[in-house]
Amino acid sequence: MTFDKNPFPSGDADRHALWEMLVRRDIDAFIGQDWSMVEHDFIAESFFGMHAHFLANADAWRLQFPRLEIYRDEWLRQAKETAATKFAEPLREALFRVTNLRDIDVDGDRAVLHKKFDGSVAKADGSVDRLKWQTLYFCRKVGGSWKIAGFVGYMPYPLGA
Repeated sequence: MTFDKNPFPSGDADRHALWEMLVRRDIDAFIGQDWSMVEHDFIAESFFGMHAHFLANADAWRLQFPRLEIYRDEWLRQAKETAATKFAEPLREALFRVTNLRDIDVDGDRAVLHKKFDGSVAKADGSVDRLKWQTLYFCRKVGGSWKIAGFVGYMPYPLGA
């Protein structure tokens, strides 16, 4: 099995498309620091994102991204920081390895996706970047295409840990 294989067959069109958007395209855009690859994946006028700050207590979660531009700027900051890091393994393969998006609930034109990051990426200096969080994405189908309406991200994985 190849490291970047979509677990959903093309016959499961909604889940297949959602995985492509939130795993493959997100990883490739992030590594390339290319927001233009993902900018149209959002419902910009009503998007918002919550930041859980890796805390299990939902009372501590904050509306950190009330507008898409704010999230975009943080996404680009993280992408730039990652690009400046020297890794001991191919980053794209490592990000696919630590990313799990298999729980996708679809009901008509709405979907909730459970994206988990669980693993480590080896750095050239001998240390590792530990990725251990999860995000709930809320998506809508608009004009025949899936779009991200919002998310609750950076939750601990597993939740309650």
